[in-house]
Amino acid sequence: MPFIEWTEEFLTGFPEIDTQHKRLVILTNHLYECIRSGEAPQVVDEILDDLFAYAHYHFKTEERLMEKYDYPELPSHRREHQKFIAKIREFLDERQHSEEKTKLTIEIMKFLKDWLISHVLGTDKKYVPYLQAKISR
Repeated sequence: MPFIEWTEEFLTGFPEIDTQHKRLVILTNHLYECIRSGEAPQVVDEILDDLFAYAHYHFKTEERLMEKYDYPELPSHRREHQKFIAKIREFLDERQHSEEKTKLTIEIMKFLKDWLISHVLGTDKKYVPYLQAKISR
């Protein structure tokens, strides 16, 4: 069973965004499986780095779309993205200097799951009606 179950509930109706959200879920599930199977710490670190880079790429895509259509809540949405990036950076830094990598990794996984689900189903879903209305004009 995957760590995060992808369902149609995650869909925004914007194919590029939906593909990227699905990729974030896949990367998070892959990270979870590597941790569960006891992969070497450097493998886990590589996947975390990939996830971090892909999240950054996704946020840029999403923000460009919101900028293009003058989404009024872009500043607060962007702040959520920045907080996510800062938190992952903090986790990565702590992981490099920690003897308790397993404990820290469990915290990262909990954060990723909670954040992805609440952000996509909450914050991201808020822009859908606005952008759909703007695009269909």
